[in-house]
Amino acid sequence: SEQITFDSNLSTGRSKLQNKRASLNQQIIKQMRMRAGAENLLKATSNNKVKEMVLLELSYVNSNLQLLMGQLEGLNSSVEVYQSSQETANIPLIALGLKETKEVDFSTLFKDFILEHYSEDGNSYEDEIADLMDLRQACRTPSRNEAGVELLAKYFSHLPLMESRFFSPNRQTGIFFTWYDSFTGVPVCQQNLSLEKASILFNMAALYSQIATRSDRQTITGLEEAISSFQIAAGILNHLKETFTHTPSYDMSPAMLSMLIRMMLAQAQECLFEKTALPGIRNQFYSLMKMAQEAAKVSEIYDQVHQSMIQTPIKDNVPFFWSTMSQVKTNHYRSMAHYFVASALLDHQLGPSDDEDQQEKTLSQVYDRLPEGRSPLDILKKKDERERIGKAHIRRAILGHEEALRIYSLCHHLNKLEVLQDILKASHQRSLNKYSENENEEEFADYTEAPDIISKTEHKAEMEFPATTKVKVTDFFQRLGPLSVFSAKQRWTAPRTIHLRPEDRDLGFTLKGETPVQVVSLDPLCQAAADGLKEGDYIVAVSDTDCKWMSVSEVMRLLKDVNEEGIDIQVVSMMDSNPPMSLHISYQDATFCGNLPKTYSMICLAFDDDDKNPKSRKVTKKSSFISWGLKNKLKSASTLSLPTADHSGALPWNKPCPTFPSSSSYNNDSALY
Repeated sequence: SEQITFDSNLSTGRSKLQNKRASLNQQIIKQMRMRAGAENLLKATSNNKVKEMVLLELSYVNSNLQLLMGQLEGLNSSVEVYQSSQETANIPLIALGLKETKEVDFSTLFKDFILEHYSEDGNSYEDEIADLMDLRQACRTPSRNEAGVELLAKYFSHLPLMESRFFSPNRQTGIFFTWYDSFTGVPVCQQNLSLEKASILFNMAALYSQIATRSDRQTITGLEEAISSFQIAAGILNHLKETFTHTPSYDMSPAMLSMLIRMMLAQAQECLFEKTALPGIRNQFYSLMKMAQEAAKVSEIYDQVHQSMIQTPIKDNVPFFWSTMSQVKTNHYRSMAHYFVASALLDHQLGPSDDEDQQEKTLSQVYDRLPEGRSPLDILKKKDERERIGKAHIRRAILGHEEALRIYSLCHHLNKLEVLQDILKASHQRSLNKYSENENEEEFADYTEAPDIISKTEHKAEMEFPATTKVKVTDFFQRLGPLSVFSAKQRWTAPRTIHLRPEDRDLGFTLKGETPVQVVSLDPLCQAAADGLKEGDYIVAVSDTDCKWMSVSEVMRLLKDVNEEGIDIQVVSMMDSNPPMSLHISYQDATFCGNLPKTYSMICLAFDDDDKNPKSRKVTKKSSFISWGLKNKLKSASTLSLPTADHSGALPWNKPCPTFPSSSSYNNDSALY
């Protein structure tokens, strides 16, 4: 099934993008090798003519590298390929691209290890090794749905089993795992599984972000899927940051992961705002004030994202498109908040039937400070004050929308997103219309500045950690025996054949333990002891029957009816294993970047004590992917919507209006926003 998933994905735009990424990574590594060679030659030569030629070559290579990095940034800025096919009315969201990796051939090294360490024929495990390699290959292009997530989770769950079977703490396997940085394209190579585990987790988070951006945000169900997926992506990235603290790839450094977590949560908060607005915003004082604070919250979070993106060294590696988009959204949603407050103050004068105290309380919660000499009650009760502050908010909304449009024009990748431009222009026009509706030519110019709006939300985006990161899998190499004994960190003798002859129906020993069973209470004078059987030996076969996974009762059944000729059993003896974990000093693991030794990071191999218990291999079953069946609520005439970029102009009357400004809403005089 994984192979089908792999092949069916090849023709998609997203897959073409990944193929371009893989090609760019190869070109980058080639240029880095050339640069390394030139730098070495520069150090070694004293000939001035050679130095000049090498410096010329270096400038050429560096120029090529710059161009390739620019192309990689372009790929990271291609958000349109990840959006929903129905997406014509919402601001685009950013998805993470999948990290690329080189193929790994486990075949020869695993077969040799099985023969040397487990004393078994490695060729008999060809199918299992092929299945593992196929699974890893399929993980390079997972489908953008629940099946893709399960595929990555399945491989991720196999990694600890593979580590226990083949990766000894005292020796290198000779297998190199190479992954490319998703922002710089620089390859990182390690011989242990830390990089492999971290990269699969990163890709799981990236896949959830792609599922989120693909959701249909014109439905409640689609928005809930997007919210959950972004929150899960943030949770996985946070787990990655806390668990793999020394990963040498820059895209998985703590600073970069912190920024990505913020970005995922900001996009989840934006979707929560859209979910609140989708059924329609009631055109009344309290609803407008509530939406103003919700919009201010989205703006505040995007501002935090932008601030983290412009810090060194993150700003050198984050696509300019990302930081520009976060800046645009900061201004857009802040302006939207000012527009809502202006609408509440200008369109809803305090009437005799209104609750004066409640409105005063609401207004005082929206502002952290008021212009000198004014109180919330003054603004509410005095018509001219109410209008003055309302118009001040509109002016701030107009200025903010103009700033968003200005920033939008600075990034050529953003300029490709016509939907975004339509939404920004429509929002700007809507604020201009509101200002002209309340403009009085006889009035003197008023320079009152609108107060800042306190951000507040009823539904804060929070990180979620899914059960899907681990699923229950069957060990490909189960035939090697229970992991509690037959693992890479344990050492035992080669299997020995012992011939058993019952003496008065007594074999001279008893059996204990779960699987494999162990010889205890051995009579030192019995025939088996004379034949070489030792106290504590594990029985791995009885005659031609493998019994590494058999219980005491099953092995006893095989030994029960031994005739006078006796029966052969195979046993192994445990040898001194590694020192305890508390005394074990972790070895230095060479990390290579661009085929050159770059850093030496101390990788601490944490052994799981629970491995001694076979039951510990069981993992909680993954719960099914969250789906929602909430139906859209139709709007009543007393609701407002946010303008959109819908070009169809053919929305049926009974269909909920899109939730953002559209170019068609410039001249819309209806009562709906």
